[in-house]
Amino acid sequence: MTDLRALVLSCTLKPSPAESSATLLGTQVLHALAAHGVTGEVVRVVDHQVRFGVSTDEGDGDEWPALRRKMLDADILVIATPIWMGQPASVCKMVLERLDAEISETDDQGRMLTFGKVAVVAVVGNEDGAHHTVAEVLQALNDTGFSIPANAGTYWVGEAMQATDYQDLDETPEKTASTTKTTAANAAHLARLLKSEEYPAT
Repeated sequence: MTDLRALVLSCTLKPSPAESSATLLGTQVLHALAAHGVTGEVVRVVDHQVRFGVSTDEGDGDEWPALRRKMLDADILVIATPIWMGQPASVCKMVLERLDAEISETDDQGRMLTFGKVAVVAVVGNEDGAHHTVAEVLQALNDTGFSIPANAGTYWVGEAMQATDYQDLDETPEKTASTTKTTAANAAHLARLLKSEEYPAT
């Protein structure tokens, strides 16, 4: 079995060590990937000095280049984000803006450096908007070169306008757990296929 590596970028607004539902679901995706021979790590973006911008390096202490290196070394990228006002979190949108730079970063065959990498999304919230958020993030990831497997989004949303968070639940709901398992299996499967058979030159 080909060894694969994953990077989970948690786009929670909460820096460590605060508990985070987005980080929890992202960690669960990573654990599900482990069943398919995938190793990796979870990184909270807000724990790093990532500057706003659309280049690979915004200078002045920007820590995105280090996160980008982790992303380029991985076969699977997991974006975990909460929902705020029906939208992906601002941290998630900043990450997508930084990934926009990948459109102009190509190898010697004209392919984006993200070609051959798989991306999935994990979303949590206590308001409506999970499908919209998954769709918005996956479209951006596909635009920036990532491949999207079947059932590439896992999520949990609680009752609207209530205080219960995903991390407050006594156990993971069966539907979320089974979806996470499927998302991980399909991501690992596609990543392994793409690692053995690259996309053609552009």
